[in-house]
Amino acid sequence: MRTAGLRPTRQRIALADLLFAAGDRHVSAEALHEEAQAAGFSVSLATVYNTLHQFTEAGMLRIVQVEGARTHFDTNVSDHHHFFIEDENLVFDIPSGRVEVKNLPEPPEGTEIANVDIVVRLRRKVR
Repeated sequence: MRTAGLRPTRQRIALADLLFAAGDRHVSAEALHEEAQAAGFSVSLATVYNTLHQFTEAGMLRIVQVEGARTHFDTNVSDHHHFFIEDENLVFDIPSGRVEVKNLPEPPEGTEIANVDIVVRLRRKVR
């Protein structure tokens, strides 16, 4: 955390342990809050939101926006794309090298393309 410019408070350390202990993952603030509560760590949902946004600003997390109000935070900050299973609210990575983006429009003058995020929305087949 210090390397990212954040002071390692007790709450940040506890949330970082939950976030990063299991490798790459996608988590909502609500799900992380529930995990913290289940682990016996008393923290408010507002603190979880604030910490996730601080981690994002510090480059430790990446936001994956899949629905209007629903934000997932990705511990894998590299450039990659995602699948989203609508019925299950589940986000997971598309294997690298599987998506090719072509013919992007020229950005407006004075701007540059920083990233292209692709979310492929899925639903389970009805049998």
